[in-house]
Amino acid sequence: MKSLLIQNIRTLVSCDDADTVYEGVDLYAEDGVIRAIGAALPQSADTVIDASHMLCYPGLVNTHHHLYQMFSRNLPEVQNMELFDWLKTLYEIWKNLKTDYVRFASLVGMGELLKHGCTTCFDHHYVFPRGSGDLLGAQFAAADELGMRFHASRGSMDLSVKDGGLPPDSVVQTVDEILRESADAIERFHDPAPYAMHRVALAPCSPFSVSADLLRESAVLARQYHVRLHTHLCETKDEERYMLAREGVRPLAYMERLGWLGDDVWYAHGIHFNDAELKLLADTGTGVAHCPISNMKLASGVARVPEMLRLGVPVGLAVDGSASNDGSSLMEELRVAFLLHRLYASHDAPSGYEILKLATRGSARLLGRDDIGQLAAGKCCDLFLVDARRLELTGSLYDPKSVLATVGLRGAVDTTVVNGKVVVEHGRLKTVDEETLARRADKACREYLAL
Repeated sequence: MKSLLIQNIRTLVSCDDADTVYEGVDLYAEDGVIRAIGAALPQSADTVIDASHMLCYPGLVNTHHHLYQMFSRNLPEVQNMELFDWLKTLYEIWKNLKTDYVRFASLVGMGELLKHGCTTCFDHHYVFPRGSGDLLGAQFAAADELGMRFHASRGSMDLSVKDGGLPPDSVVQTVDEILRESADAIERFHDPAPYAMHRVALAPCSPFSVSADLLRESAVLARQYHVRLHTHLCETKDEERYMLAREGVRPLAYMERLGWLGDDVWYAHGIHFNDAELKLLADTGTGVAHCPISNMKLASGVARVPEMLRLGVPVGLAVDGSASNDGSSLMEELRVAFLLHRLYASHDAPSGYEILKLATRGSARLLGRDDIGQLAAGKCCDLFLVDARRLELTGSLYDPKSVLATVGLRGAVDTTVVNGKVVVEHGRLKTVDEETLARRADKACREYLAL
């Protein structure tokens, strides 16, 4: 049994069912699970942290990423493109992915997430070039090396340019190949138990890059294995026009007839839903991963998050791919989301604390988990600590529940804990040497972009 004791926490924002905020408490965990929060807890443990000047929050939960894109961010040729042209250009780079590139990109992306308080990452990987190796295995190995809780997807594409899709032939597969490899990924990596560090979802890329057969059969397979379903949807008006021209219906109606509604389904972006579609999402418990920075960079639009929350649509927060964000900080998404909806929705915008809960409780719900996203006895010991004495926080802590979204946090958090283990200490990754990783990853990136 491994134990952790965090003593004298100045302020602990729990995001629990009662929205409890504790002052001057201890937190005690054993084997990665919180056993108690309060006073007079055990005074010894394998690891003891003095948090006298610290703010403590649940670990953030990222519900949509493309870690492989870490090595194609900030490329000047795509900086002013919108989604379809952007994808077609970048597929010519992504078709060269191999195991080592995905491993280093995953280490860099997840490392950045951890340094900014994110403890669980869902990655939507859907590019599997022929002969590229065990890409999901490389991702899980990277997560284990860093100590991150990781949800992977066995994504997929079966429509290439010749079929009316966007990607080149070398990165698409047949439906039979995809279903076989999807089942294999679930059997190898998915852990359905509470407190799991590894889980798998099935995630065909998007309705404009996969066939109806693949979407339908993926839904059947996912439900046979009791795993979740994910894809991009309603990200751009181009997608809407494409689906109306090809299928004669709007994107959500198309997905509905293929079995893609329910509380085991969540969509990335969800910008261009109409009123009736928002109600349908709420009635069926179908979720949306909100990606504000990516949506802004690609000029895709503004998701109707205030209306979603008012109707009861499950909503979480996400970074999205590093090529459409240029970073991997879910902490940054908090403030951007808060400000974006203040601008567009004014008095109806979510509060700073509601935005924090999107990134914790809301995101956990999208991933089908009730053991993360909050700090309470019986929940995973996933959290981060921030020194309240920081100059940039001076005069802003009247409401610690909202400060991360309203004021924001520049720079890394002080400490990140995942599964009861310290993985970021004094703002630095603890399980890897950052300078060595950066040097080796940069070399791999240069090789990859030169192909």
